[in-house]
Amino acid sequence: MTVSEKSLANAIRALSMDAVQAANSGHPGMPMGMADVATVLFGDYLKFDPSAPKWADRDRFVLSAGHGSMLIYSLLHLTGYARPTMEDIRNFRQLHSPCAGHPENFELAGVEATTGPLGSGLATAVGMAIAERHLNAQFGDDLVDHRTWVIAGDGCLMEGINHEAIGLAGHLKLGRLNVLWDDNKITIDGAVELSSSEDVRARYAATGWHVVSCDGHDVADVRRAIDEALADPRPSLIACATKIGYGAPNKAGTSGVHGSALGEAEVAAAREFLGWSAEPFVIPEDIAAAWKAIGARGAGVRSAWESRLAASDKGAELSRRMAGDLPADFSLDAYIDSLIAAPQKVATRKASELALGAINDLLPETLGGSADLTGSNNTKTKSTGPLTADDYSGRYVYYGIREFGMACAMNGMALHGGVIPYGGTFLVFSDYMRGGIRLAALQQQRVIHVLTHDSIGLGEDGPTHQPIEHVMSLRMIPNLDVYRPADVVETAECWELALKDATGPSVLALTRQNLPQLRTEKSENLSAKGAYRLVAATAERKVVLIATGSEVEIAVDTAKLLEEQGIGADVVSMPSWAHFEAQDAAYKDDLLPHHVLRASIEAGTTFGWERYTGIAGLRFGIDSFGASAPAEALYDHFGLTAARIAPQIAAALKD
Repeated sequence: MTVSEKSLANAIRALSMDAVQAANSGHPGMPMGMADVATVLFGDYLKFDPSAPKWADRDRFVLSAGHGSMLIYSLLHLTGYARPTMEDIRNFRQLHSPCAGHPENFELAGVEATTGPLGSGLATAVGMAIAERHLNAQFGDDLVDHRTWVIAGDGCLMEGINHEAIGLAGHLKLGRLNVLWDDNKITIDGAVELSSSEDVRARYAATGWHVVSCDGHDVADVRRAIDEALADPRPSLIACATKIGYGAPNKAGTSGVHGSALGEAEVAAAREFLGWSAEPFVIPEDIAAAWKAIGARGAGVRSAWESRLAASDKGAELSRRMAGDLPADFSLDAYIDSLIAAPQKVATRKASELALGAINDLLPETLGGSADLTGSNNTKTKSTGPLTADDYSGRYVYYGIREFGMACAMNGMALHGGVIPYGGTFLVFSDYMRGGIRLAALQQQRVIHVLTHDSIGLGEDGPTHQPIEHVMSLRMIPNLDVYRPADVVETAECWELALKDATGPSVLALTRQNLPQLRTEKSENLSAKGAYRLVAATAERKVVLIATGSEVEIAVDTAKLLEEQGIGADVVSMPSWAHFEAQDAAYKDDLLPHHVLRASIEAGTTFGWERYTGIAGLRFGIDSFGASAPAEALYDHFGLTAARIAPQIAAALKD
C-alpha cells in the first residue's frame, strides 16, 4: 500500500507538536505549516545520504527559520540519520539532547549550519552557494555539482542582513541557490501586516532573483514551483503560501501557534483533524518505512560519485580541501626568513598583504575578499583574481558595503568546506558584523577577519572610525582568536596560527600607520605563546611593560627611557590573550611576575587589562572616544608616548 505524501507530512507535524508539548517550549507552528513543502523537497529533490552525512557533493539544506527546529529534527530522524533518536526528540530542548532549541551544527550531523538569529541562515547559505560554484569551476561537474536549499520565514526576510545577502547572491547569479519562503503572514506579535507592507517578491526580483509562488499545502503545486526554479539560471525565491500550525483546528493561522506549545487539548484536536491515531512519539510502521526509503535513495548517487572521485586525478586534492587539511608541507618559515634578512617598516595591514602574497601562492583554497575598502584592507594579491558571475574560479569576492553579509557568507563557505575564507573591513565596523563573527565562533569554523585601521592611529577620519572598545569586546567572544601583531614578523606568525586552527575563527587587528620591525632574529613562532619577552631588563627589573600591536614600539621606547634612569624594564609583546591563557602557570608567572609593577599599553579601552596588571598596576589606554587629527598628535594628546608614560611609571615606583 502506497503511503500518501499527506501522511508523510503528518509524521512531521505529529513529532513536532509532541516534542514541543513535552518540552512545554518551542515553536510548533512553522514545522506544521511547512511539513508538506519539506516532504516534497526531501522526497523528490534534495540530494543526501543519511549514512554519509558529510558526503562532499550532497545538497546543503539550511533551516534559516531556526525556531522551527523540530522540522529538521523530524526530517533527520525519519529519513534514517543515526541521530536524533526518538529518545533525543522526546528530550527536545532539554540538557544534553542534541535537539537544541535552535539547530546547532555541532550537535547533529545533517544540520549544516547553526541558525538562531533570523536571516543569518539565509546569508550563510549564500556563502555555501558561492563555495559550490567556486569549487565546481575548479574541479568540474563530475566532482562538484550540488544545490543549496533554504527554508526561511518572514523574519528571515525582514532582517537587514537579508538585503545584504540577496543583493550579493543576485549579483553573482547563484542559480544553485533556492529559498523556500514560509509565507504564512504571521509573526509572534501577530499578523505581518502589523509591521510590514513591503512587496517582498518585488524586492527579490529587483536584486536579480527569480520569484515564483505556490500553494504550500498542494504538493503538486510545490513541485511545479520548484521545477520552475530549477529551470531558471538565477537564484530563486519560492513563496510558499502556508497556514502556520496547519492541522491545529483552533490555533492554526494565528500567532498563538508560533512560539508556544499547543496545549494537550489542541494536540488531541489536531490528531483528530489530521487523522493521526498513533500515540505520541510513535510513527506507524508503513509511514516510517516510506520515510526510510526516501532516505536510502541517496546511497547509490553517493556511491557513483565516490567512484568518480577515486578515478579522478583531482580527487585527492578535493578530498584534502574538503577535510580542511593544509598541505603537508605548508609553512611560512621561508617567508619569515626573508623578513629577518631584510627588515621592513610597514603598517601591519601592509604586512598582512605581504604575508597573504606568500599564503595565497601556497594555499589554493584561500578565498579572499573585502566589504569594499580593498585598497585600504590590503586583502587582494596577485593570486586572487575576482570571483564573478562569469568566472567562479576567481579567488577574490567583492562583497560591496555588506559587512554583516560578508561575515555570514564566509561562515557558509567554511561550513561548506573546500575553501578557507578571509575578508576585510575596518575594525570599527566589526560592530556591524559581530553577529556573524559570533556565529563563526559558535560553529567552530575557520574564518579569518582582517580588521584594519585598528586604533586612533588611523588619524583624521575621527572618532566614528577610531575603534576604542572593539578589540577588547572581540576578546570576550568564546572560541575567537584575536590577534594584534606588533610588526611584520608577528603579522606573519599570526596569519600562520589562524590558518592552522581549523576549530574556530580569527581576527587580525591591523594598523594603518607604519611600524618598525622589532623582531630581527630568527626564532620559533613566538606569537603562538600569546605573549613573550621581547626585551629583557638590563638594570634590576622593576616593571614589566605589556603591550600589543602599534603600542609595542611605544613600550620599547618607554623601557629605554626607564633604563636610562636605572629602572629595569621588561617589554612583553602580547599579540593574543587567548594563546597566552593556554600557557602553563610557570610560563605565565615567569613572564608577568607578581612582585614587580606591571603596566599595560594599548590604544583602546583599559577595561579588562586588570587581568594582567593587577589592581595596583598601571593601564595606559583610551577610555573616551577619539578625535580627528593626525595620528602623531592623537597619540600625544591621549598620553600614549614614551615621554608621557615613563615619568608616570617612575613616579609609581617611588610611591
